[in-house]
Amino acid sequence: MRLAILYKQLSANDFKVLSALEKGLREHEYVPVEIIVGRTRLPEHQAYLSLGKLNRLKLIKRYTGRYVGYKLTFRGLDCLALRSLVSRGIIEALGDKLGVGKESDVYLALTPTGIRATLKLMRVGRTSFRQTKRVRTYVEGGSPSSWLIQAKIAGEREYKALEELYRLGAMVPKPLGWSRHAVVTEYLEGLELYKVRSLSDPEAALTMILETMRIAYLKAGIVHGDLSEYNILVTPEEKAYIIDWPQYVYRDHPSAERLLRRDVDYVVKFFRRRFKIQVSELDALRYVKGETNGIRRS
Repeated sequence: MRLAILYKQLSANDFKVLSALEKGLREHEYVPVEIIVGRTRLPEHQAYLSLGKLNRLKLIKRYTGRYVGYKLTFRGLDCLALRSLVSRGIIEALGDKLGVGKESDVYLALTPTGIRATLKLMRVGRTSFRQTKRVRTYVEGGSPSSWLIQAKIAGEREYKALEELYRLGAMVPKPLGWSRHAVVTEYLEGLELYKVRSLSDPEAALTMILETMRIAYLKAGIVHGDLSEYNILVTPEEKAYIIDWPQYVYRDHPSAERLLRRDVDYVVKFFRRRFKIQVSELDALRYVKGETNGIRRS
């Protein structure tokens, strides 16, 4: 069922139940029914009606064993985030799904003023735990409930990174709002770099990408950490934006140098392979780190 349709089916009581389950994420794998009823302060029969409904809609999952309990699913967390974003006037309507990434679902949205926006819902844990931990330095543990917690952390990290980078003039989407694991940014028309077959000035596009990496490193003090042709967006005007920032590390992190080299190598090698731009990885790295003021072509 489409997320927008699910959201519209929910009542105030349903959201009370979802909120109670969210509060129990760190305490229980499955929150006992008695705790849920107590936290919602709903009459017991109303709480049970909502639990049955939410379970059928797959916004929560039921457990029966030593006790009866429920846990929140990503869909349930989606609805809580949507409610917050709508009530705060950040988005007004949700449109079609734009794409599915390794660790996110992306939707088209509309702001109350009718401006198109992008809603990104984190899905930490969709890949294997080992892969997730490799690129997400803040990941701890691997239980199903922890993925919801890590997704919320990822949403906050992404929004704060975008806010700082945008303020500094880096080529990143303009951040509009955030709630839990959901990040709203301006909508950018364009293609991921790996889909772009030709550019009128590929050297300018590469310089734009390296300049954003330089701003991130020198002014914001962060390294993207997982940069590739899959999270660089190129607009019809050939402006190159770097997206997907939740896995960044700080410049003084023990892995920062290795990750920065990796990011630079991936981008430079892609432009050499696809667009025949001859820039050395070392020259590009020195530029990003502020050791030179320009990039020489080999």
